[in-house]
Amino acid sequence: MTRGNQRELARAKNLKKQQATGKSKSGDDKDGNKGANLLKRQERDAEVMRLKQQKAAEKKASAEGGAGTSKK
Repeated sequence: MTRGNQRELARAKNLKKQQATGKSKSGDDKDGNKGANLLKRQERDAEVMRLKQQKAAEKKASAEGGAGTSKK
């Protein structure tokens, strides 16, 4: 049963490594969200989504405008 010892040593090493890096198990600790409160993150994310939607609408309008003139 030497593998049990190896597992325990690996777990201890991994725990020490995680504590040293300061990372938590949850996926919420992204570098872009570091230090930002919930309201600021929501505002930033909403602005990004507005820009994406605007670009998609412009792309769709240009595709419809170009395709509409060639078809009869």
